[in-house]
Amino acid sequence: MYNKENIFYRILKSEIPAKIIYENDVALSFYDIRPLKKIHVLVITKGLYSNFGDFVANASIQEVKDFWATVSKVADLLEVSRTGYRIVSNNGPDSGQEVEHFHVHILGGEKL
Repeated sequence: MYNKENIFYRILKSEIPAKIIYENDVALSFYDIRPLKKIHVLVITKGLYSNFGDFVANASIQEVKDFWATVSKVADLLEVSRTGYRIVSNNGPDSGQEVEHFHVHILGGEKL
């Protein structure tokens, strides 16, 4: 069951500010407030999916495709596509997922 009290839902609803990089119909990208690398951004789905498993099981094929295309576009906007970057998505409590809203981290801007 999706919990609408999570911070990403509140960012989507503009209740909490975020330094936005890019937004479209399916996703929102913004800088992580606790960066682990020189570039550390989040891309979150606008759909209400609690994790990766929920996303792939319940999103439309077009939504899945558009989300991953957005991740690629954000990497291009950040100019990490030339040198390389890492995409990370934690899935569930044992993985360290802190926010129960499907999202990916893009890490780059330095040797990882």
